[in-house]
Amino acid sequence: MTGIFLQAFVYLIAAVIAVPLAKRLGLGSVLGYLIAGVVIGPIIGLVGEETTTIQHFAEFGVVMMLFLVGLELEPKMLWSMRNRLMGLGGLQVSGTIAAIMGIVLYFEQPWTIALAIGLIFALSSTAIVLQTFSEKGLTKTEGGQNAFSVLLFQDIAVIPMLAFIPLLALPELVEQAQSAAAHHEELSLVAGMPGWAYGIVITASIAIVVVGGHFLSRPLLNYVASSGLREIFTATALMLVIGIAALMSLVGLSPALGTFLAGVVLANSEFRHELESNIEPFKGLLLGLFFITVGAGINFSVLFGDFWLIMALTIGVMLLKALVLLILALIFRVKGSNRWLFTLSLAQAGEFGFVLLSFSVQNHVIPFELSQILALVVTISMFLTPGLFILFDKLILPRFENQSNERESDTIEEKGTVIIAGIGRFGQIINRLLISNGVTTVVLDHQANQVDNMRQIGVRAYFGDATRPDMLHTAGIEHATALVVAIDNQESSVELVKYAKHTYPKITVIARAFDRGHGYRLRQAGADIIESETYHSALELGGHTMKVLGLHPFFVEQQKATYKRVEARKSEILYKAWEDNSEGKRYDNNFRQLFINLEEKMSEEMQKDRYGKLARSERGWTPPPKGYGDNFNEDNVQELVLPREEQI
Repeated sequence: MTGIFLQAFVYLIAAVIAVPLAKRLGLGSVLGYLIAGVVIGPIIGLVGEETTTIQHFAEFGVVMMLFLVGLELEPKMLWSMRNRLMGLGGLQVSGTIAAIMGIVLYFEQPWTIALAIGLIFALSSTAIVLQTFSEKGLTKTEGGQNAFSVLLFQDIAVIPMLAFIPLLALPELVEQAQSAAAHHEELSLVAGMPGWAYGIVITASIAIVVVGGHFLSRPLLNYVASSGLREIFTATALMLVIGIAALMSLVGLSPALGTFLAGVVLANSEFRHELESNIEPFKGLLLGLFFITVGAGINFSVLFGDFWLIMALTIGVMLLKALVLLILALIFRVKGSNRWLFTLSLAQAGEFGFVLLSFSVQNHVIPFELSQILALVVTISMFLTPGLFILFDKLILPRFENQSNERESDTIEEKGTVIIAGIGRFGQIINRLLISNGVTTVVLDHQANQVDNMRQIGVRAYFGDATRPDMLHTAGIEHATALVVAIDNQESSVELVKYAKHTYPKITVIARAFDRGHGYRLRQAGADIIESETYHSALELGGHTMKVLGLHPFFVEQQKATYKRVEARKSEILYKAWEDNSEGKRYDNNFRQLFINLEEKMSEEMQKDRYGKLARSERGWTPPPKGYGDNFNEDNVQELVLPREEQI
C-alpha cells in the first residue's frame, strides 16, 4: 500500500510542477503532462515497469473524453456546421490518410500498417490548438473557425477509427500474442459465437445504449436528483459511463464507441450540464495521467539511436499535413493570414494519435518497435507546435497586415466637430448618438474591412491610421472640439492621447479604457474624460438584479448613485497611489491593501441610512417607507418586496 501512495505522489507532484510551468511558457497542458512523464521516467527514473499497467487504467480518461464530446454534439449545432464539418473536416482526414498511406506503401509496408499509420497521423492536437486560439484571441477568426470545424470532425472520426482498427490486425502478431497470453483469458460474452449470433449481440448492445439512454436515463437521473445528494449524482454519472464501457468490452466493441453514442443520446437532456460537471474532473485527471505515462514510456535509446530518421519523419509528416491543409484552404477560399493560420495550426499530430497508437499495439496492428518510433514522431510534432504559432505571429501575420495597410488612406472630404478614432462596437454607438443629434463627425479606422462594412450600411467612415499625425491633420484636428479614442490597441490608444494633448492642448480627449490600469495610463497621458467600457453596463445589470430580488426601484437608483460617487472618489485615491509609486511596481502590496480598505469604505457608505436626504435627481421619486432596506440579505429578500400595487 505504501508503494502505491509513493507512486501516486510522484505522478501528482510531477503534474503539479510541470503543467502550470508549461502553460505559462505557452506550451499547453498536454505538453506539460508529457514533459512531466519524460522527467520522472527516462530522465530521473522514478517510475518504471508499472507505467504500462497504469496507462491501461488511465486510458479510461479517453473513454470519458469521448462521452463528453458526445454530450457537446447537439444535432442543431452539427447541422449548422455541416458544410465546413463534412467538407473541410472530411477532406482533411481522408486526404491526409491517403497521402500518408501512399508514402508508407512506397516503402513496402503492409497495407494494414500503412492505413493504421495514416489514421494516427491524420489527427491534430485539439487540446493544444484550441487552448492557443483562446490565449491569442484567434477563436473568432475565419482561420480559427475553420480549424475548429476540422478538429471537431477529427474528434468524431476517432470513434469509427477505434472500431475499425481491430480489423487490421496482422495474423503473425495475433499468433504471438495468443501464445504469450495463453494462460490469461479476457471475460467475454461473445467468445466462440458464430458470426450471425455475434452480429445480433452487437446490434442488441448498441440498441440498449441508444434506446435505454433515451427512455431510461431521464427517470433514473430524476430519481437520483430528487435525493439532493451531489455525490450520488456523481456516482450515477460514473456508473453510466463505466457500465456502458463494460458492456461494449464484453461484446468485443470499443468502450469509447459506446460512451460516445451515450453522450450523443444525452446531448439534449436537461441533465447534460450536470453530467458534464461531474465527469469533467475525472476525465481531466485520467487524461493527464495517460499523457504522463506516454512521456514516461518514451525510450530515449530509440530516439538517439534513430535521431535523424525520427526528425525526418516528424518534419515530413508536418509538411505533408500542411500541404493538404493549404490545398483545402485554397479550394474553400480561405484568404489572407487566415489561410496560413488554418494551415499551420493543424500541421502537428495530436493526443488522440497516442490513443490510436496504443490501441493499434493492443490489437496487434502495429509492431511494438515501430510504435515507439511513431510515438516519438507524434510527441516531437506536438513540441514543435508552439514554434508554428510563433512563426505565424512574427513572420506571416505582419506581412499580411502590411499588405492590408498598403491601401492608400482615403481622402477626407469634410471636417468635423468630433474626430472618432475607431469604428468598432464601441465607436459605432458613439458615432450614431452624435450623428442623430446633428453633430458632424469624422470617423477613422485602420481596418479596411471594417470601414467597407460601415459604408455598406450608410455610415461615413474613412480608412486611415488615426495614430499618424498626418491623418489627424487631414481630419481637421486643429479645428475639432473633441477627439474620441475608441481603438482596440491599448498601447496605440495611450500614444494617441499623449500626442494629441501635447500637440493640440486645447482639444478635449475622450477615451475608452479597457480596465482600471489602462484608464490610469490614459489619464497619465492627458485624457480629459475616461470611461471604462464595462463600467456602466455592469452597473445597470447589477441594478436590474437588485430589482429582480425585490428591492424598490428608488432604493436601487439611490444605491447606484452612491456607488458612482464613492467609486469616483476611490478611483481618484487609487490613481494617486498608482502614480506616486516611485519604484515602478504599480500594483504592490500597499496598493492592494489600499484597494481592500477602500472597498470596505464602499460597504460602509452603502449601509448608511439616507432617508430624507435626497439628491436633486432623486426628488421626483416616491421613496419606500423608512427602514425598507435595513438588514437586507438573501434570506429575508421576500420580506422586503413591496406589494405589487405599491411598486413603481
